[in-house]
Amino acid sequence: MKHGKKYVEAASLVEKGKAYSLADAVDLVKKTSNVKFDATVELAIKTNANPKYNDQMLRWTTILPFGTWKSTKVAVFVSDDKLDEAKKSWADIYGSADLLNKIKDWNLDFDVLLTTPECIRELAPAAKILWPKGLMPSPKAWTVTNDITKTVEEFKKWKIEYKLDKTWNVHVAVWKVSFPAENLVWNISAILAALDENKPAWVKWKLIKKVVIASSMWPGILVEYVGK
Repeated sequence: MKHGKKYVEAASLVEKGKAYSLADAVDLVKKTSNVKFDATVELAIKTNANPKYNDQMLRWTTILPFGTWKSTKVAVFVSDDKLDEAKKSWADIYGSADLLNKIKDWNLDFDVLLTTPECIRELAPAAKILWPKGLMPSPKAWTVTNDITKTVEEFKKWKIEYKLDKTWNVHVAVWKVSFPAENLVWNISAILAALDENKPAWVKWKLIKKVVIASSMWPGILVEYVGK
């Protein structure tokens, strides 16, 4: 693929094959981003987890120390007796049978769907719609909860979800290029630590194989990282 002059100039700042410290890599991301808009800093993590096996799947959440730039639209599916609690939370959408009917009609105008342990089975008829979109509530993703108010608040403010894709990778947007470098380092460190802490037991080698960060449409920068 042929790149433009600006991309080639940015790529010349990155030494091919060199693994940079996280702080230096973040500084390079800022230097190599040359667009008029505030580009997103993207984290790509190559793992040794095989998505073909359920006991090696990664799907978890972590709270970023300095939050995210985008507003997360949260929906809450609860029983009728908990509608008042859902209404008082920061949820953008809430409901019981009415919300389930909207989901069945492919009305998925939300980023995260929360529910309670006693209601998770009621979502079964919509599982084929929710699973492919990554919206099916799961205890591993902390989207099945007894504390609706607290969980909604966490997702609205700081909590992000990550999961393994079919190519053994995890991709996470960690903030914008304009964000202070030190805060970007903290956010990225929190994600890497969370991955290591939740390493599937059946992954024999180190979970994290390779870490690369980049801003939207610009060269990737290899990060020096020694995980568990």
